Amino acid sequence: MEQKKIDRINELARIAKSRPLTETETRERDLLRREYIDSVVGSLKGQLDNTYIVDSQGNRTKLRKKEGK
Repeated sequence: MEQKKIDRINELARIAKSRPLTETETRERDLLRREYIDSVVGSLKGQLDNTYIVDSQGNRTKLRKKEGK
């Protein structure tokens, strides 16, 4: 996510502390927050997809999704 968008999220948060946001500002904030969350989750998933567990013999095992949930 671009730093410009993160700065805008922070700006809207500061505005919300001093006065209620307009409907347009609220919509913009919600869209930016969703985009930020999606980028963080995507980054984390990418990192976990490339994570291996190494046992005491040096064998590498790829992480798997936990079953049952």
